Amino acid sequence: MTTPSPLDTLHHVAIQVQDIAESVRWYRETFRCEIAYQDETWALLKFSNTSLALVIPNQHPPHVGFTCPEASSFGELKTHRDGTRSIYISDPSGNAVELMDPESL
Repeated sequence: MTTPSPLDTLHHVAIQVQDIAESVRWYRETFRCEIAYQDETWALLKFSNTSLALVIPNQHPPHVGFTCPEASSFGELKTHRDGTRSIYISDPSGNAVELMDPESL
């Protein structure tokens, strides 16, 4: 019997908000989470099982982010302000999917 490969990991879901600081306050007052990163254009909130990215329109697309050891096979990885490296691709329906290099997390 062969051992199945480990499942891929959902790193975060990103939703668009109008005001990062206001949204961070609301999520922190409503849920138990921690701020992993925050600036004027995006924030990353850590929950026990995944993370929630808050992004503003025209800066970052709403998307789902997965850790992907093969991320670089989809093209050149971009290094972000927080030091992570990733590439955005689209699923067959046009949804944005971020593939993150796990070595940069």
